[in-house]
Amino acid sequence: MSTPTAAHEPRLIDCTEADHAAAILDILNEAILHSTALYDYAPRSPQAMASWFATKRANGFPVIGAVDGAGRLLGFASWGSFRAFPAYKYTAEHSVYVHASQRGRGLGRLLLNELIRRARLAQLHVLIGCIDASNSASIQLHERLGFVHCGSFSQVGFKFGRWLDAAFYQLTLETPHQPCDG
Repeated sequence: MSTPTAAHEPRLIDCTEADHAAAILDILNEAILHSTALYDYAPRSPQAMASWFATKRANGFPVIGAVDGAGRLLGFASWGSFRAFPAYKYTAEHSVYVHASQRGRGLGRLLLNELIRRARLAQLHVLIGCIDASNSASIQLHERLGFVHCGSFSQVGFKFGRWLDAAFYQLTLETPHQPCDG
């Protein structure tokens, strides 16, 4: 999938393991080492990315990238299972990560809008975002796109010498058109 844009604007693509795993790993590891966007301590390995992509492929979960004119990955977004029980099949937990040098340029909005579009096509009903409560930029982005705060867990993480609160935001969609059990 590619979105037509002017030559200087980022375009959306479907990421592949072969072409994008290393760039995704770089973005994730920068976030692990320098932010509370991920509650991990240690950088992930290339082997972890192989497993990550295998899970995405096996479940049909999208991995959407925003690239520049040279094809350099500027950010990515995906979703995964919210909880591993059948009744949650219409709910997904999403993630959006933007390269540190590209933040504040609208890429998060571009990626999240595409995730929402694809969630409707996939007949999902709810998208869930778990956001560190101190990440005001991500919270504002989610709220601007219609997500509502549905709860927080206080002091559930500990990183950089302090307790972290996890805030949950959800967007309820009009899909699926015909939900069913089973």
